[in-house]
Amino acid sequence: MAVLIDTPVWPWRGRRWSHLVSDVSYEELHAFVGAELGIPRRAFQGDHYDVPEDLYEAAVAAGAQPVDCRELLSRLLAAGLRVRKLRDPAAG
Repeated sequence: MAVLIDTPVWPWRGRRWSHLVSDVSYEELHAFVGAELGIPRRAFQGDHYDVPEDLYEAAVAAGAQPVDCRELLSRLLAAGLRVRKLRDPAAG
């Protein structure tokens, strides 16, 4: 299993968040999140789940490997699982 989590430093709505990814498959990621953290599948963000700071330790205890954000992105890209947002041509 290769589920990775970065440090909860990403602010949103008054909380800090981590990114949780798999560098193996989305199926592995969905299984981990559902079984270990109880986060609903609808929370999937295209290639990752956002995990609130209060679930960080639970994710690590369940087997998620703590990495910095650069390593997380590097491993996600190397696995071919990074979903890039399409640029909106109307935005200029």
